[in-house]
Amino acid sequence: MGRRSKYPEEFRRNAAKLALDGGRSIRDVARELGVNHETLRNWVEALRRERRDGPAAVSGEERAELARLRRRVAELELEKEVLRKAAVFFARETDR
Repeated sequence: MGRRSKYPEEFRRNAAKLALDGGRSIRDVARELGVNHETLRNWVEALRRERRDGPAAVSGEERAELARLRRRVAELELEKEVLRKAAVFFARETDR
């Protein structure tokens, strides 16, 4: 997971809106706001994705949480399979 932004979410959204809706270049807006133009370009792309996908789109935090949960499910399924095999093994051993 990346580091936290030093810019508040509201600032990032407003800067991206200014660049998208203001009819000015990203470089000009970035220079005016005192941020790196590539940083602003990332914010603009995120806003474009959000507008395109709508409010039901998965955010970056939700995507990270989903990845973490998927890893945990895979780990638990592996543990369950090991326990199932162990139960079968010990059931055979007690029948002897």
